[in-house]
Amino acid sequence: MDYRKIAGAELNLLRFLGVLPETFEGLRVAAAGTPVYDLNGEELFRRIPLGRQRQETPAFVDIAVHPALGGPLVAVSQGIVWDEKALLEAAQLAARKRKVKPYDTMRFVAYSVPKVAVQFLANGQEVLMLELLTWIPVPPPRRERLKDEPPANFERWSFLEETPRATLRRRAKSFEERVAQWETVLSQRDIRLDVISAERFAIFVGPIEPIQFFESRELHYSKRNSDHVPCYELRGQETNVWCVGASVQMVLDFYRYEYTQVRLAQELGLGTLANPNGLPYSQDGLVVTVLENMSSQALDAAMNTSPNFNEFRTEILANRPLISFIPGHSRTVAGYTRQNIVLLGMTPFRGLLVYDPWPPNAGVITRWENFDTQTYRRTFTARVTLV
Repeated sequence: MDYRKIAGAELNLLRFLGVLPETFEGLRVAAAGTPVYDLNGEELFRRIPLGRQRQETPAFVDIAVHPALGGPLVAVSQGIVWDEKALLEAAQLAARKRKVKPYDTMRFVAYSVPKVAVQFLANGQEVLMLELLTWIPVPPPRRERLKDEPPANFERWSFLEETPRATLRRRAKSFEERVAQWETVLSQRDIRLDVISAERFAIFVGPIEPIQFFESRELHYSKRNSDHVPCYELRGQETNVWCVGASVQMVLDFYRYEYTQVRLAQELGLGTLANPNGLPYSQDGLVVTVLENMSSQALDAAMNTSPNFNEFRTEILANRPLISFIPGHSRTVAGYTRQNIVLLGMTPFRGLLVYDPWPPNAGVITRWENFDTQTYRRTFTARVTLV
């Protein structure tokens, strides 16, 4: 599989449909992507920078290598310039400060999807793993978790070994079908797709009826689309385990309840900046309590243990953000997109606009996360009940 070609095809299709905004027009898909591995050593995906000639652009795309991810396009993200060489140099510097044992290999590892670390190995055995950008050592594997217990906020877990077998098989089937569809389509037409261009892809697709290809909505200031102004802000988590605190902060900020992350961490039992901890699995419901208490009960919050795409769509159409728990992490969702028709024989795309507080003190905006490649564990909603 030609990862760059598949990446270009997927991105050009989304740009043609209008799912990717104008800011992506003209971006080039870099020739080389960075392999990112699962903890068991198998390659999961390639992280490919998107940019313009002689200009760094804070955007990248993750293209699946392993079929178990469920589809070639995993996510398109903005907010960080992906520079493999610079990141490895920074990791080496951090490792020297920690007096790392001799090593012969460095590689990027998705230690808790979508979180990434740099792993140092000697003769195939790990000697150190440092979380990307914070350069904090990722803890060694802890005791075996209880059945159905998700990983903690700062804990390594293997995507391939801990995802249910039936889910892996179902996703692999979807992946293989879409790759086969692209290979058939691309073999029939000769066009370069390494640059994202709606106009160029329109020529590639050929004449079609002018219809609405997709439906999409992002959070507005109000439900009146004509009054749209950007009305949602990213908050980076202030420690590497405060993703829940940052997520709650983003939702409360949207409703104009401004609290520091330190204060919210106190309410959520997440410790202090000097001694932080994550939210225990047994305390998920505390998110509901804090959202309501910190709004003086003006918000009616709820937790859903079986999230689905329709819930995300319904909440966004009502102009309400959601907190989304995935294994080992928390983010917020501020938009959705859904392809309405089958084009080029491809399964219609469903995506979420994710405001991710990781990496710490930065965060990224993922536009879009392929809904069918992720595991959604919990959602938290909040609606105004008092006027």
